[in-house]
Amino acid sequence: MLPVTPAPQPLNLTTCEQEPIRIPGSIQPHGFLLALPQVGQRGILQASANLAQMTGVSAEHALGQDLQAILGASAGIQLEAALAAGAPGVQPAYLGTVQIANGRHFDVLAHVCDQLLLLEFEAASRAAAPDFRQLYPKVGNFLLTINEVQDIAEMSALAARQIREVTGFGRVMVYQFDRDGHGHVLAEDRAEGYASYLGQRFPASDIPRQARELYMLNRIRLIGDANYTPARLVPDINPLTGQPNDLSFAALRSVSPIHLQYMRNMGTLASMSVSLVVKGQLWGLISCHNETPMPVAFEQRTVCEQLGQILALCIETRTDAGELQFRLEVRRTMVSMLAGLAQNANFADNLSGVFPELLRFARASGAAIVIDDRVLCYGDAPAEQEIRALVQWLGASGQGEVYHTDQLSRDYAPAAAYARNASGLLSVSISRIHPHYLLWFRHEVVHTIDWAGKPQDKTGVQQLTPRLSFGAWRETIRGSSLPWHDGEIELAVEFRGALLGIVLERAEQMAELAEELGRANKELEAFSYSVSHDLRAPLRHIVGFSDLLMETAGAEDQEKRRRFLKNIKDSARLAGKLVDDLLSFSQMGRASLHPSQVNMTELVRGCIQKLALDIHGRQVEWDIGVLPAVRADPTFIQLALYNLLSNAVKFTGQEAVARIAVTASESAQEVVFHVADNGAGFNMEYVHKLFGVFQRLHRMEDFPGTGIGLANVRRIIERHGGRVWAESVPGAGATFSFSIPKDIVM
Repeated sequence: MLPVTPAPQPLNLTTCEQEPIRIPGSIQPHGFLLALPQVGQRGILQASANLAQMTGVSAEHALGQDLQAILGASAGIQLEAALAAGAPGVQPAYLGTVQIANGRHFDVLAHVCDQLLLLEFEAASRAAAPDFRQLYPKVGNFLLTINEVQDIAEMSALAARQIREVTGFGRVMVYQFDRDGHGHVLAEDRAEGYASYLGQRFPASDIPRQARELYMLNRIRLIGDANYTPARLVPDINPLTGQPNDLSFAALRSVSPIHLQYMRNMGTLASMSVSLVVKGQLWGLISCHNETPMPVAFEQRTVCEQLGQILALCIETRTDAGELQFRLEVRRTMVSMLAGLAQNANFADNLSGVFPELLRFARASGAAIVIDDRVLCYGDAPAEQEIRALVQWLGASGQGEVYHTDQLSRDYAPAAAYARNASGLLSVSISRIHPHYLLWFRHEVVHTIDWAGKPQDKTGVQQLTPRLSFGAWRETIRGSSLPWHDGEIELAVEFRGALLGIVLERAEQMAELAEELGRANKELEAFSYSVSHDLRAPLRHIVGFSDLLMETAGAEDQEKRRRFLKNIKDSARLAGKLVDDLLSFSQMGRASLHPSQVNMTELVRGCIQKLALDIHGRQVEWDIGVLPAVRADPTFIQLALYNLLSNAVKFTGQEAVARIAVTASESAQEVVFHVADNGAGFNMEYVHKLFGVFQRLHRMEDFPGTGIGLANVRRIIERHGGRVWAESVPGAGATFSFSIPKDIVM
């Protein structure tokens, strides 16, 4: 049982998310802080208010003095020599252990921030510098032991045990953050009488966003006594910048009063956390608790930080190995499927012939193929009418080429009726023109989560305050499946590309028998040129880098192998994009048009949403004018608009601020739409080549593409009886225009 603590006093904070934890304006009082100019004369500019208790000199009196005047000649000279030997950086560096004038000993850490040199003095119980000779063997033994362990939970348990031995904390936990930010306790080592949290989860709200960011910057944090009274800085702002001091890297940084109350509510008066950073992301934390206040010496913290780094590296290695093995197994299944898809001319029948492999490929419980009016199901799948409605929603909601979820009813409410066999969905569109889909379903997995206290977002309380309860609370989760693995999603995209290649082959065979044999032969000639020129380059890269990868099979240079794999992946993706666009162009000439009233404003906004990933991190200003509705085929017109807007995004890529405008004008006979940008533009001398298939007016290295998008635009508009044209000045942007007749004849 946790000790009963008195009800906390209300805190004058309404939200943890907005709390300025990097600039608290104070420090923890088990040490003191002095701020000096980073360069020039070393006169003290700021001091913590507890300086008098530590040194006998008040903070106000210390301002303007040098180190010797405050600390004594011996300590001052020692620190000045250490600073002269090497300039401190952003991360705190140990300068030594000093004895100040009143006889007390302090470990001194130094780092620079906002033009200041910050010196932190932590009270030390020893007179000499820390002796690491007794601690480093623990690191060596930990390395030897952890290398023999494959399971991440077992590795975490070893780390928890070792850190408790080094520090003496009553309880040490290792927990991993899940995709929603909740912390799952994987391992624990605790003294008798301490409550166990093993297997339980801590809500994401326990660690606000800005605290997680700080964990990434400063990998270790100590709170020696949750009942401390903060020592404010004098003066309270940085004299050189006029702003509050950024104490992100300060070991003595005062922490949130909300977090201190959280600790007291938990029965914890001392805590330490070590960040576990894997592949540049905050994977989890090593969290240490003690029921009574306790100091942790600098050398102990250093060893704990190193143990955390070792654990993080081992987690990354084991994760990479498991990921590679998983992807190899999925790829073997995919290769087996593709080998069986070329048996006869009927594409749908070919796919249904490999249904067992399809289920194994995605670890699914059911699958379905929707092509034209046919719905083929296998395994535990929803009813045919439910699948038809689902496919209609996928197309209407613009879910894109690949859509995946482990909670389908959250996005598509009617799916709640068949959550038992389709709580999870992975869908792949195998046509840009028709509603053709390959669907995988995963059945519902009802599971329970044991929380360390009921999360606040499940209590109905809106205000973020320190939690009062940490007793186990069990929640039952329904309507969800096992999550889809990143490797499954990526290989599903690759599988889609392979399927489109097969479909393209079938389309070419049919084109040879069509009435428009002349035009089909001309396009086939252009395709042959593309295969020999555009497609040959990425295939050559794949072969070349595969050979290099095989040559380095026994090497230990993982970075080089990753670079080879990335080049292979990028080349394969380029080849797949070319095949994809070829299929789209081939289908464009044969598909029937189904005209209806089209809201062009909604269509443009839908295209902009689909382009969100392409413009991530860029500044793009959209100017959408008044766009009249037209009568046209909505699917075809959306594809034409998407190609033009995607073109504008691509060719403004080198602009600091991209400006893209969509406007319209109309006459008695037609409505004209314009897409203008401030990008690279083109030379009007070559405008006649612009809308030709496989034509580019810029180098592939500068603006990658397949040269098919604008050819698609022309074919779509001409099939509507309209026209398409473009105007530009090199370096000053371009305007692409197309018209739609008001009386369409199809």
